[in-house]
Amino acid sequence: MSSNLAVTPGQTVGPFFGYALPYPGGNLLVPQHHPDAVRLHGTVLDGDGRPVPDALLEIWQADGDGQPAQRPGSLHRDGYTFTGWGRSETDRVGHYHFSTLEPGRDEAAPFIAMTVFARGLMHRLCTRIYLPDAPGLDDDRFLRSVPEERRNTVLAQRDGASSLLFDVHLQGPQETVFLTFTSASAVDRNR
Repeated sequence: MSSNLAVTPGQTVGPFFGYALPYPGGNLLVPQHHPDAVRLHGTVLDGDGRPVPDALLEIWQADGDGQPAQRPGSLHRDGYTFTGWGRSETDRVGHYHFSTLEPGRDEAAPFIAMTVFARGLMHRLCTRIYLPDAPGLDDDRFLRSVPEERRNTVLAQRDGASSLLFDVHLQGPQETVFLTFTSASAVDRNR
């Protein structure tokens, strides 16, 4: 095999995943009846503020103690185990939802990592979701690197006792801060 391989051209990441990748219970990191379950939900919006009806979102997060789930089988939903990973597609009006736990703090402010796949995107988009009242927000290295006027784009809002609202804006004046990963660091895509 030659070590001079050519780079293949990029292709959009959708909309085929809406048919192939979702699976029953994929959005349930914990069952909805779990005593500590919270609903994380929102809408994916395009640059004109219109809902994106065929996006796919994945989240990864630590448990309530701030520890990442390290058990195999995150695709398996057994009805009680926290998996640390989930996948949700948007519906016809661009809405998604997960049943999960609020992540606990270890060394940094607790957050949920989110990846967005949608038609027209050449690559996935990665962001973070911070709890609005979490300890450590002022000390979080990533949040400090985001201009103050844009930090609200990575903060969820409480819209009930056990409900967090987080809308994803793909473009426009309220565009969510997305990350670009290099070999050693993550930086704001808009810099």
